[in-house]
Amino acid sequence: MLRGDEKEIKTPVRLILEENNRRNDAIRAPFNPITGEGSLGQRKRVEIPDFPLPVQHLPVEMMKIPLVKQILNHGSLDSFLQSLDVSEYDYDDARLKTIEQFVRLRCRYDFPFWAAFYVYIKAKGGGADILFRLNRPQRRLIGSFEDDRKAGKPIRIIVLKARQWGGSTGTQVYMAWLQLVHRIGLNSLIVGHVLAAAYEVRDMFDKMIAEYPVEMLHKLGETYSSNEPKIVGVGNGGNIHRIPQRNCKIKIGTAEKPDSARGGDYNLVHLTEVGLWKKTDGRSPEDIVRSACSGILYRPYTMIVYESTANGTGNFFHNEYQAAKDGSSQFKPLFISWYEIEQYSLAINDVEAFASKLYKNRENTNVNNKREESGKYLWWLWERGATLEAINWYIQERSKYNDHGDMASEYPSDDIEAFVHSGAKVFDKYKVEELKKSCRPPKEIGDVIGKERKGENALKNIRFTADNTGELWIWQHPEKDPNERVLNRYLTIVDIGGRSSKADYSVILVLDRFFMMDGGKPSVVAQWYGHIDMDILAWKAVQVATYYDNALLVIESNTLETHDRERNIEGDQSGYILNQISGVYDNLYARKQNAADIIEPAPKKYGFHTNVATKPMIISNLIEIVREGLYTERDVRCLDEYLTYEKKQNGSYGAIIGKHDDLLMTRAIGLHISYNEMELPRVVKISHTALRPRRAISAATI
Repeated sequence: MLRGDEKEIKTPVRLILEENNRRNDAIRAPFNPITGEGSLGQRKRVEIPDFPLPVQHLPVEMMKIPLVKQILNHGSLDSFLQSLDVSEYDYDDARLKTIEQFVRLRCRYDFPFWAAFYVYIKAKGGGADILFRLNRPQRRLIGSFEDDRKAGKPIRIIVLKARQWGGSTGTQVYMAWLQLVHRIGLNSLIVGHVLAAAYEVRDMFDKMIAEYPVEMLHKLGETYSSNEPKIVGVGNGGNIHRIPQRNCKIKIGTAEKPDSARGGDYNLVHLTEVGLWKKTDGRSPEDIVRSACSGILYRPYTMIVYESTANGTGNFFHNEYQAAKDGSSQFKPLFISWYEIEQYSLAINDVEAFASKLYKNRENTNVNNKREESGKYLWWLWERGATLEAINWYIQERSKYNDHGDMASEYPSDDIEAFVHSGAKVFDKYKVEELKKSCRPPKEIGDVIGKERKGENALKNIRFTADNTGELWIWQHPEKDPNERVLNRYLTIVDIGGRSSKADYSVILVLDRFFMMDGGKPSVVAQWYGHIDMDILAWKAVQVATYYDNALLVIESNTLETHDRERNIEGDQSGYILNQISGVYDNLYARKQNAADIIEPAPKKYGFHTNVATKPMIISNLIEIVREGLYTERDVRCLDEYLTYEKKQNGSYGAIIGKHDDLLMTRAIGLHISYNEMELPRVVKISHTALRPRRAISAATI
């Protein structure tokens, strides 16, 4: 028994249980789209005793409408009608018209009310069609649409979704609301990844319009026929229909047939399952989107929605979502996790024991088999906001899958996990995401040039020239001091690609190791990335290395016999490149000699040799460096390569089919040499001038 001056000390498990009750209370909070209780947006509770709905929670925007203000000021319909001197003979008719006008006004301002009153959709699991009542994820989606509409902005949203919550349905019904209730002449376009998917989305519209009251397509008091057609075909293709009363069209197209997705006079575009759109010769997702959306003006009551489940990284949908998330796109991102979907929840027999086990194992990274998640991961789900009942469902569902990636592709917990591939991913996606914090656009783009393009004169008068079309990105130019020099500071790594657009890219990477002499970490400061002839690449690499204070130049070298089969370059070119430059540039990396070379003196072997022995070594080192955050990345494109890199069934490492690993390999080689082979940077005087204190710099200044 506690005394009055004592406070109960709650255990962690008790706090978890109380928080779980709060989360479940929020999930079960009242939502009545008809009365408006718990519905979207800011609401005001009003009472009209003689209205069919005596108590309503109306959108605050309706409070400014004259009819609404007058009825509320009078306190009842009867009092309002009496103020209009309505005769007893006309009273019933006037009352019905006032109620209808009020309902129409509410339909215009209250999407959930309109949808729950007039829109029939197919019931999940079969059975008779049902009125459309928004679930919790759909309320988030529509709320995002409404934020933009109410603010007078065009609607531009990219939706990354888990399965089975009705994102396509919500989007399509909202577009119909704009067409049928808000504006005459708003045309819509639906583009699916295949024809069946597009027709399925359009079928939602057909079902809705079949049950929609024809009088609602006309103004109040306008003459109409109860038998008039509400939707008619346009042309002979069968993919365009028109709502005559609203003078609007609905067109469907597919990514498989780009011409069918061509836009025109369209205001509302719904692009569904964009992540599944395939890139082929002469047709890319970018081309299809441009064709569908190019005619849409950036103004209110226009709408473009990309929605899809994830389908890997580095593709169009992933890039567009990341741009929206970064704030560099006109689109807003919206992600719906599995635990926000009400059906993914499972009751627990002993909630306290479950919570106790969850808390006890919150740091445990071990799993008994591949069909489980660690205690640490389950605790992470709790910290993200999942209820105990949702976590219990996840544990049971996870046992169906032999791999986390398979589960994550169906039921992603966050927008990072959503893009994960099934298979043996090499890099922790959350550690890769941490590297993104330091990524940024380059300070300058251009090229490093010399007196001549090739030969000894290529190293004379080395300088940087700015050019926005150049392929050399600079995050920090080399720092030079007339009185001192930092030895072993810069490291330049070359990964050799091919000349054609289908070959791997060539990469010249520059790392700055300055901070390592004080216990810090190396940083990416420059990078050349593109396709180029091999002889030009050789001299370009030397010019870049020379520009960066005669940096140690490391060229990846493979022999024909031990060529890395996971990588696509046009034959082995390393020997040719090394022969081109070894007589001119004297700070070339030479690999360590073996015992035989020492006993029988042999020429130096220039270049880093990537083979079946060294590749696992440098990749293992890179895994540790990424995990521990031991270098500063600048180029976000490299992160995509980390996320699409895997250990294959034969035990080798490589990019998944259709992806590259050129940026990744320069980091793997460069960071291995930086941490394991090069001496630490050190400052030496280069004149008789007293050594000045080093200028204080930090990674944040780069």
